[in-house]
Amino acid sequence: MRLLVGRIGRAHGILGEATIEVRTDDPETRFALGARVETDKFGDLTIISGRVHNGILLLGFEGITDRNGIEKYKDTLLYSEVDIDEQNEDEDDYHVLQLIGCIAYLENGDKFGEVSDVINLPGQDLLAIQTSHGETLIPFVHQLVPVVDIKAKRMTVIPPDLTGEVV
Repeated sequence: MRLLVGRIGRAHGILGEATIEVRTDDPETRFALGARVETDKFGDLTIISGRVHNGILLLGFEGITDRNGIEKYKDTLLYSEVDIDEQNEDEDDYHVLQLIGCIAYLENGDKFGEVSDVINLPGQDLLAIQTSHGETLIPFVHQLVPVVDIKAKRMTVIPPDLTGEVV
């Protein structure tokens, strides 16, 4: 599946490097030397250099050798082909696209709603679940989402009781 993994930012230096806004949780793989990334405007690019400078990823691409060459790529989106069904090192790692569309059930088996989005926050991810009462946000932690079955597209959730009402 084609997934967005980054965006080219400003040119850096005179050798054709650019800052990269990383939009993947696996930048070491997606932006490895020799990796090919697809763009939304210019076809494929091959990564020939990569380094972190002051906490910012800088990449160089094959065929782009100076500042003028990279400047036209500013704001270009970068995509990679990713097998979202590939087994992850940690069994509790999921791609966002695997979670969207999952049906959430309460512990008693009642249907709660459908996952419509995953909001990535620095501390933890939130599941946005569309219910009959509107959208509910549930922290994606094992205590509140104890069961996730990607193959069956279902999960068990324990929504936090924020209003004192029985859900």
